[in-house]
Amino acid sequence: MAIASQYNSKEVEDKWYNYWMENRYFHSEVDEREPYTIVIPPPNVTGVLHMGHMLNNTIQDVLVRRARLKGYNACWVPGTDHASIATEAKVVAKLKAEGIDKNDLSREEFLQHAWEWTHKHGGIILEQLKKLGASCDWERTKFTMDEKMSASVIKVFIDLYEKGFVYRGYRMVNWDPEAKTTLSDEEVIYQEKQGNLYYLNYKIEGSDEVVTIATTRPETILGDTALCINPNDERFAHLKGKKAIVPVCDRVVPIIEDEYVDIEFGTGCLKVTPAHDENDKMLGDKHQLDVIDIFNDDASLNEYGLHYNGKDRFQVRKEIVAELKELGVLSKVEEHPNKVGTSERTGAVIEPKLSDQWFLKMKEMAKPAIEAVTGDAINLVPEKFLNTYKHWMENVRDWNISRQLWWGHQIPAYYFGSGKEDFVVAETAEEALEKAREKSGNSSLALKDLKQDEDALDTWFSSWLWPMSVFNGILEPENEEIEYYYPTNDLVTAPEILFFWVARMIMAGYEYREERPFKNVYLTGIVRDKQRRKMSKSLGNSPDPLGLIEKYGADGVRVGMLLSSPAGNDLMFEEDLCKQGSAFANKIWNAFRLVKGWEVSEEKEQDETAKIAVEWYTAKFNKTLAEIEDHYSKYRISDALMSTYKLVWDDYCSWFLEMVKPAYGQPIDAKTYNAVIAILENNLKILHPFMPFVSEEIWQEITSRKPEEALIVAQWPELKEFDAEIIKNFSFASEVIAGLRKVRKEKNISFKNTIDLKVMNNENASEVFDPVILKMANIANFDYVDKQVEGALSFRVKSNEYFIPILGAIDVEAEIKKLEEELKYNEGFLKSVEKKLSNERFVNNAPEKVVAIEKAKKADAEGKIEAIKSSLNSLR
Repeated sequence: MAIASQYNSKEVEDKWYNYWMENRYFHSEVDEREPYTIVIPPPNVTGVLHMGHMLNNTIQDVLVRRARLKGYNACWVPGTDHASIATEAKVVAKLKAEGIDKNDLSREEFLQHAWEWTHKHGGIILEQLKKLGASCDWERTKFTMDEKMSASVIKVFIDLYEKGFVYRGYRMVNWDPEAKTTLSDEEVIYQEKQGNLYYLNYKIEGSDEVVTIATTRPETILGDTALCINPNDERFAHLKGKKAIVPVCDRVVPIIEDEYVDIEFGTGCLKVTPAHDENDKMLGDKHQLDVIDIFNDDASLNEYGLHYNGKDRFQVRKEIVAELKELGVLSKVEEHPNKVGTSERTGAVIEPKLSDQWFLKMKEMAKPAIEAVTGDAINLVPEKFLNTYKHWMENVRDWNISRQLWWGHQIPAYYFGSGKEDFVVAETAEEALEKAREKSGNSSLALKDLKQDEDALDTWFSSWLWPMSVFNGILEPENEEIEYYYPTNDLVTAPEILFFWVARMIMAGYEYREERPFKNVYLTGIVRDKQRRKMSKSLGNSPDPLGLIEKYGADGVRVGMLLSSPAGNDLMFEEDLCKQGSAFANKIWNAFRLVKGWEVSEEKEQDETAKIAVEWYTAKFNKTLAEIEDHYSKYRISDALMSTYKLVWDDYCSWFLEMVKPAYGQPIDAKTYNAVIAILENNLKILHPFMPFVSEEIWQEITSRKPEEALIVAQWPELKEFDAEIIKNFSFASEVIAGLRKVRKEKNISFKNTIDLKVMNNENASEVFDPVILKMANIANFDYVDKQVEGALSFRVKSNEYFIPILGAIDVEAEIKKLEEELKYNEGFLKSVEKKLSNERFVNNAPEKVVAIEKAKKADAEGKIEAIKSSLNSLR
């Protein structure tokens, strides 16, 4: 069957992906082999593929395909995350567009809409990953709200509650007024923004005196319940024990004393708003102040906002400033940079809010997770993230795990009375009823008397169990699969979720299996554009990943993504990289077509050139394989690709095939051909993790294969010792060939015409590659001489001189003129270098490296001058 003249990625990719799926090469079952396990960082169930996913999953696929080739029982578990905030927001928006308000629905009705949305949009991203070539075990696909996954989450919550790690507390939390839910500290992004500092005058009760305070949030004065001075501040000693009147609302509040107040900041007098600032709340608790919450859940003002009731907080800020100015209360305004907390999910400005929430104590759980990473149990790649990880973990705060959402795992807490402690935690309502009767001493309590907590658990509370729950390791901690596949090997993820997810998985792993969840954490960089901006849909700077695959093929895009993506460093993505990857696929295909186009002779003897070429490439392959293995061991995936790329493009396609290629119209001997095929197959094996489609296509085109002989399950090349000398000798020979080709090109001597070559072998260079030089440079006669050859062109490789006696083929006068100009230029250059080196100040003060470079320039110029003079002498 004829081989296609062009590589068609569209046909090839669908064909082989379907073939791999049909033969279940991606599927893993427990067996006697050593496992290699990766769990996918679960993308949002309703998400679509973006460039970050492309990079992350390409790296995972490279690792898992290589593990498969190396004989491991490779298991890559895919799945999706229910993404409480993001998914609920999308469902609410959809309902709103249909004229339905979430508040008019029961929880059950809303969840029905959420499940419909999930079934319609969920899993799209996983289908898109297939287009990339991701070899996940799709039969193991998990969703964080699957029945067993959900049961695992509930079981862990109850267990941690019973151990005293989970508790309910009335505390200041981060409130997202757009999503209308609390957020953990890690979900708040602090941004430096230019704001204002407003100086306001508060009247002292019973006098005409005023005291000035400074605030960045004038709208919050409506929630003030005290002013505070430092007892050591003599400026305000006369105010001790007095009261002040809050502007606009005319509330009379006490002036309290506390050393917490910074005498140097602002005016030294502080307004205290316990409901809307964490530090103010501590002051409020200490001094038993009233707490007045002025905000609704959407951050509009409530009835305490008086005539601003119902208006948005930022609109109120503008209006209240105008009112304060009109009242004569605003004394001045200064520009003031301020760190503003925004929601990682919605981008909304966070409001500090007092609320009853569920928390998880983290300090104790963090200890083994710190030791694992600072010791040698878990490796972070690159190591530069180690200090960041350690700092965060050593200063970890309790995790706010409750969310005011319906989509997610409903907290298994049941309330049976009005008291603060009138609740129980249980897996089912029936079990809760038994506990409630026991706790209350009221045996007449019925199910109708119980009310389950309305809140859902933070999404990360399910994904922190991911490496265990995907193997049902929480519900059945001693099952065959968790015992075999856990701990996993490598985790590939983004640095921005090092704390959201990675650190928490480590904590959960040690808590529930007393073991690390993975050995290595490979932290990818962020995909950015040429202007160093993070790629995002909102900026319009992110290409459509599927569009790139359509244009360049999956292999081309995979190579493009990895060509410049060192671990932990951002990837400056350019579409040209994918173009380069696509060109590489075509290069490999065309090289294969060349080989398959040769006629093979069983009778013909192998010539010396082919014999040497096979020996050299075999050595070069093994040297490169050792480099590749080293790169993989250090998670330098881009470097492993680049070593593979150079080997195949430069050494195999550009040199090796030219060395063994038979003369036009002549057959190749069977021995050489078989060696070429064996070499090609080894190349395909190391290419396969990066370029699975083109490598499998060529592998299957080489010869008819059974399913068990497919490339995806072939055997990775065995690392063998190699002859370093032959590699060194070829490097020298390649310079000679390049020199000869350059002379031919410069002198316009056709490559079809044979030339003679004479060599002064001053280097005592090996003669092993002489047959190769003869063939590659089309040399008729090759002689070694002990003196310069008159009337010949010449060039040098190191101290060796090569002479081409072809005077009849060139214009001698023109050549002499050209050489004289080159001589003049090089002599002038040499003088400038010698002048610099004769300057003692330069030699003594310049860095040693700089001086060495100048000396190298001098030696190079002297060599060129000597060669030019030699050529001139031979022409005159």
